[in-house]
Amino acid sequence: MSVAEKYVVRLSVVERQALEDLVEKGRRPATIRTRARILLQADATGEPGSGDHDEAVAEAVETSPSTVHRVRQAYVEEGLAAALTRKKPTGRQYRKLDGAQEARLIALACGTPPTGRVRWTLQLLADRLVELKVVDSVSPECVRTTLKKTT
Repeated sequence: MSVAEKYVVRLSVVERQALEDLVEKGRRPATIRTRARILLQADATGEPGSGDHDEAVAEAVETSPSTVHRVRQAYVEEGLAAALTRKKPTGRQYRKLDGAQEARLIALACGTPPTGRVRWTLQLLADRLVELKVVDSVSPECVRTTLKKTT
């Protein structure tokens, strides 16, 4: 069983009409309109694409086959609304350093560097924060982004 056979798009008359209206006269973002065109082209019950394979649909809509695959899969598994919109990002990125820890980092960076060094490096700052038990662990990239925020 190929991927195109596994995720077969069969639009109802109402869905097809809504997608055609969205493509023709809808003032929607380009990604939504492209996804609607993919569904219309990939529809196995309709006339235009008559259920073409991902490569043929991608060529007709001028997008990548992987996008066509994801839209087909979203339509079959989750429905029309999910197929038209992008997934929201999951998981929030929490800050590694709070305000007090950032203040310690900035004070450390503004102070004199260790003996034998002309200036602080990001790795030296990260190691010193761990050494002073300000944080359990911190990456040089976190130090860089924190210092970049300050002038």
